[in-house]
Amino acid sequence: MARFASFRDFYPYYLGEHADVRCRRLHFAGSWVVLAALAMLVATGQLRWLWLALVGGYGFAWVGHFVFEKNRPATFKHPLYSLMGDWAMFWDILRGRVSLR
Repeated sequence: MARFASFRDFYPYYLGEHADVRCRRLHFAGSWVVLAALAMLVATGQLRWLWLALVGGYGFAWVGHFVFEKNRPATFKHPLYSLMGDWAMFWDILRGRVSLR
């Protein structure tokens, strides 16, 4: 298992694990589901929305990895950096630095 000294070192590896655009699209969609579920949690105060956040976030991402990338999600080896990578990639997609094409 590769060791990374920092998130800055990890992020290029993370992007390489998301080379297939369909996987990136699923991650992006899953991130929107997480944001919507968290907004509903705040709006309603109902904790059941956390389930949607977890299932939506991980579900979309894992389908992308197992079906399209044919690799294991980085979450299994690097959970914190992987979570950070999800949101860094989401932000980079919004800013046009990572493509969905």
